[in-house]
Amino acid sequence: MANIIDELTASFSRLPGIGKKSAGRIVNFLLKADKFYIENFSRQLLDLQKKIKPCSVCGAWTETDPCPICSNPARDDQTICVVEQPQDVQTIEAAGGYTGLFHVLGGVIDPLEGMGPDQLNIASLCNRVARGGIKEIIVATNPTHAGDATAMYIQQILQPYTQTKVTRLATGIPVGGDLEYLDRLTLARSFRGRSEF
Repeated sequence: MANIIDELTASFSRLPGIGKKSAGRIVNFLLKADKFYIENFSRQLLDLQKKIKPCSVCGAWTETDPCPICSNPARDDQTICVVEQPQDVQTIEAAGGYTGLFHVLGGVIDPLEGMGPDQLNIASLCNRVARGGIKEIIVATNPTHAGDATAMYIQQILQPYTQTKVTRLATGIPVGGDLEYLDRLTLARSFRGRSEF
């Protein structure tokens, strides 16, 4: 019969990038931690899904709606960077250098996983472009088969909007790579070397 240590270790090992050994180390750390830390950590976990929601404009995680990026008048509102997931926004922001807006798709086109264009946040991207004033869409999907297929689909669906240039991040991002794990220099070079479809 499993005890609370085994149950908590199993729960932590379900998190991405954490195996059973790492989960065990986390549980042992928590057992030695002071009560204030544990209470604060518990409260933060409980508040996470209560307070954080997708931005109604771009889809990034936020406590305020619209998010601080969408509501910042200093941002370049003529450029939108399209990413797969909300954590990609955080990755690009942490790298610095990009001052435009974002749009989160919520995944990529992947028929094997049951993901088609209708399951993604593509219609709202088209609505943002249709309102006018967008000069460039930077497609920053991961360089995988599904990411490339999604990028091509976005390029095709935005063709009627001739005032908007559609670009893709340049090479430098390894094929099969994930934006979340890129270093700053690779990401910065990819933005500088982007090319039109």
